Amino acid sequence: MLVSLLMGFSSGLPLLLTLSLLQAWMKEEGVDLGVIGLVTLVGLPYTLKFLWAPLLDRYSLPFLGRRRGWLLVSQLALVAAISGLGLSDPGNISLLALAAVLVAFLQREPGHRDRRLSTGSPLRRGARPGSVSLCQRLPRGMLLASGGGLILADHMSFQMVYQLMAACMVVGVVTTLLAPEPDMPAGRPRRLAEAVWYPFVDYFRKRDALWILLFILLYKIGDTMASAMTTPFYLDIGYTKTEIGAVAKLLGFWAILAGGTIGGVVMLRLGINRSLWVFGALQAVSTAGFAVLAGLGHSIVALGAVIGFENLSGGMGTAAFVAFMASLTNKRFTATQYALLTSLMGVPRVILSAPTGYLAQWLGWGTFFGLCALVAIPG
Repeated sequence: MLVSLLMGFSSGLPLLLTLSLLQAWMKEEGVDLGVIGLVTLVGLPYTLKFLWAPLLDRYSLPFLGRRRGWLLVSQLALVAAISGLGLSDPGNISLLALAAVLVAFLQREPGHRDRRLSTGSPLRRGARPGSVSLCQRLPRGMLLASGGGLILADHMSFQMVYQLMAACMVVGVVTTLLAPEPDMPAGRPRRLAEAVWYPFVDYFRKRDALWILLFILLYKIGDTMASAMTTPFYLDIGYTKTEIGAVAKLLGFWAILAGGTIGGVVMLRLGINRSLWVFGALQAVSTAGFAVLAGLGHSIVALGAVIGFENLSGGMGTAAFVAFMASLTNKRFTATQYALLTSLMGVPRVILSAPTGYLAQWLGWGTFFGLCALVAIPG
């Protein structure tokens, strides 16, 4: 769990540097809101990681082992990429987007996972990876890249903030060097064709495999569309970067922590599937809270209430959702199957987040967030 906590820090830090912090930087530089929404497309390489995940299942680098070798190379490359992103000019959208794409491409979920997390009943096989996911996601820049980064940006340039974030990647590098290499599961593919083909065949043998994929595609779609525009929204209605960092991000951290804890307890009582129904409904209601905030305007109390409820329900939903996906994977093909499922979860975030800036301009903030709440219904 400690290794997952530290790995998750360096895994999630780059993602938020290409989302909320980058959006705030572009908004401050006067970039059009529609263009800010389109820049979310830089995350597309991250959502398509299942295309190269078979290479990680099949091939090893000549040092540190199969998982740690790939982790070390990607982490060192990320340090350089994040630094390069910080040296970019928001006025030159092409170069800025290229640097952000490189960061997204190099980022991967940590490949270090203890096999003991995959034993026991189906519920516990799902719930324990869900707990690991919370360790990975809670420190994912919530307190640093997103909250701390925005607060720092009120006192120094965004370029300097990005250089500091690049230096923080050393946490993952040191963890990779000191952590033990995970056990190799029996039956690991020995040919690339097996690594590419077998995981997909194995998954589609499951009952209702296509319905499960559709569910994964739709479950958090409203929540992700809304979150794509929250940082420009806060800035637009008059909140300072420090207020956003302190309330929207730091308070949000504790709300997600509470949501994940409550979600784990509820899952053990209701089971994963029933919990997904309850948490999904709460997510849709919490998204509508942003529409209320748009009508109220600048109010720290209202911001805290909306953010607290949204992150509480989001933490509960994420815990159950990741547990559900983890319970579906075969440990022989963990990298490929989990990458496929999480990529499908990320595709709507990227594709449907791209036009959100134009939608917000056209509809207005209140109507836009009301639409995001309605979009959650199919899931």
